[in-house]
Amino acid sequence: MANALAHRAIFFDGRSRQRSSARALRLAALSVVIFAATLLIQAYAAVPEYSAVVVKSYPHDPAAFTEGLLYDKGHLYESTGRSGQSSVREVNLETGQVLREINLDPQYFGEGIVIWKDRLIQLTWKNEIGFVYDLKTFALRSTFHYPGEGWALTQDGSDLIMSDGTSDLRILDPDNFTEKRRIHVTCDGMTFRNINELEWVKGEIYANVWLTNLIIRINAVSGDVTGLIDLTDLVTSTVKITGDNVLNGIAYDPKGDRLFVTGKLWPKLYQIRLVRRSVDTNLCRSLPAPAS
Repeated sequence: MANALAHRAIFFDGRSRQRSSARALRLAALSVVIFAATLLIQAYAAVPEYSAVVVKSYPHDPAAFTEGLLYDKGHLYESTGRSGQSSVREVNLETGQVLREINLDPQYFGEGIVIWKDRLIQLTWKNEIGFVYDLKTFALRSTFHYPGEGWALTQDGSDLIMSDGTSDLRILDPDNFTEKRRIHVTCDGMTFRNINELEWVKGEIYANVWLTNLIIRINAVSGDVTGLIDLTDLVTSTVKITGDNVLNGIAYDPKGDRLFVTGKLWPKLYQIRLVRRSVDTNLCRSLPAPAS
């Protein structure tokens, strides 16, 4: 009898150990699945998305085909495009009045601008030539050349950053304009095109994406898009898009922490405040695909 009881005790102890081992294996497997799922979610997480609230609106020249916009030490500067209509101008923010202006020769299609020290630098679209003006007088000081198209410029305090309509940003030496390197920009791992007007904002590159209502925020080191700003509501309340009158133009006032946007042929320029959306919709997929 004692032997039978001992045998039964050993039998039940073995079954208990088997059940414990099976439970431990199931828990371990579940942990692996949860960990893998977490990694997968992180890998494919949508890029944060923002909408915008209008803080204030200002008059803007509805005939200005805006290509570049910047705010520097209380002054608003704008460059306009189209052959025969291209210019660089200083504008009164409050009234929209053009305070001073220089017109480009009709052969040039003006593009983006940037300030570096006492110079205002401007690109052209397909002419492969840039102009360097005296900031105070707008007198032409020199020219420079670059291969391919020129779309926009900004600077990070050390280098100039140039867009050319592709998914790459060129990093230029601000003194001699030689190309130092490139940043390849991707959104959730996807390549796209039409990176246009640029602005340096709090250590990030903000960029319009031509023919969209989006502004992207770019990590200046990795090239990863870290945020998408959807201005569809602002655009549709301002203009009826009929072709070229698209969103384009970003300026930032670091002293007042003010972000400004406008568009080509728009009657208004806006100061906006960003609002994080509670639900992301994977706007990366709406960006224009690379040219084949």
